[in-house]
Amino acid sequence: MDDSRPTNFAVELHSGSVEVSADLVHRSDAWAALAIAHGAGAGYRHPFLTGFSRGLADEGVATLRFNFPYLEAGRRMPGPAAHAVATWAAAEAAAAQHGLPVWAAGKSYGGRMASMAAAEGRIAPAGLIYLGYPLHPPGDPAKARTAHLPDVAPPQLFVEGSNDPFIQPIEQLEAAVAACRDAEILWIDGGGHSFEVKGRKRPADEIGAELAPLVAAWMRRRS
Repeated sequence: MDDSRPTNFAVELHSGSVEVSADLVHRSDAWAALAIAHGAGAGYRHPFLTGFSRGLADEGVATLRFNFPYLEAGRRMPGPAAHAVATWAAAEAAAAQHGLPVWAAGKSYGGRMASMAAAEGRIAPAGLIYLGYPLHPPGDPAKARTAHLPDVAPPQLFVEGSNDPFIQPIEQLEAAVAACRDAEILWIDGGGHSFEVKGRKRPADEIGAELAPLVAAWMRRRS
């Protein structure tokens, strides 16, 4: 039986401890646990993430979706990267409570912050999944966010829409992934930054759910 429930956990910041909200979806027969972080402008209950989490439950993966402190406090702009890294460390610990192998995933900003936490050794998941890695700001490939990626030890999966403006030109992403220790790209043909495909309107939760079997298959292969 599935057990979906709201929860929270503490994050230790330099300014003190803060609580962040989360949703836990746990199956009694789960074989893995995946902590999932939101993008910069949307919280942990965004329909894309709830659909993704629901789809993973069907694949036997428990999930923990959580907020970063800035959004929990009602602010729109992300706080310091150190706060996100500390949140990832706390999320990994919270996701490990069921004794399952813990993986890390994040939409855009949330995935990039997971990669930074892993590069710094603050988290050591079984693998990392980036749902639309924000390689650079749209239209500004000179500001690539890649220097730390070769320091990430666990396997990395870049789930990328081929029309995502955050990764154009595509060759730049391919070069960044090739420089990693253990990484590969899963292309979503025609997909944008949120995996929307022009001319094919679908609800965000449906888009997220459709990615779940692809991600779960990679997790099983790398387990």
